[in-house]
Amino acid sequence: MTEDDAEGIPDQDPAERKMRFLFALRSRGVTDPRVLQAMERIDRGLFVRGQFADRAYEDTPLPIPCGQTISQPSVVGLMTQALAAGPRDTVLEVGTGSGYQAAILSGLCRRVYTVDRHRRLVQEAEAIFRDLGLYNITAQVADGSRGLPDQAPFDRILVTAAAEDPPGPLLAQLKIGGIMVVPVGQSDAVQTLIRVRRSETGFDYDELRQVRFVPLVEGLGQT
Repeated sequence: MTEDDAEGIPDQDPAERKMRFLFALRSRGVTDPRVLQAMERIDRGLFVRGQFADRAYEDTPLPIPCGQTISQPSVVGLMTQALAAGPRDTVLEVGTGSGYQAAILSGLCRRVYTVDRHRRLVQEAEAIFRDLGLYNITAQVADGSRGLPDQAPFDRILVTAAAEDPPGPLLAQLKIGGIMVVPVGQSDAVQTLIRVRRSETGFDYDELRQVRFVPLVEGLGQT
């Protein structure tokens, strides 16, 4: 099946649309049953509004306010799968964006802390979390490059914006035995998705795949 096969066709019934959506995820390497179940429960259409709403079920990134994007579902699935969050884990997400990734994580772990530099995005995501009854997510406006030291350390850290190197403050907030998934590379070039595992003796790095994300920017946004 091609990407076009998974597009959100207006007259497609919801069951058929969900089946195609999940098939597209599996065909792109998302095979963890817990991740697939979490992505089946959370409707991506709730997080895509305006002129792109009819494309919510395509496997493609889409624009959202504040110059940001909602990642394509297969990348969300692959990052979530690489994170391997368990039901007792506390997860930090850097880059709330639409809130879609945090909503997926909420069904896989004990608590999600998600931060974004744009107040508008945090407020809109919080409204969706409330509507869905996702009460184990705490969203706040913050400089994600600095993490959340008051809540650290974290079992898992997921970064949804690209840094030139894994940010030192985030590495420091990862528990021994913890995992961080982060895109690394120049913002105007193809980046590499990295999985970092923290051990007693340091950090181990695995390259997962090529990706393209908006850059990780220090400080707070104007909106």
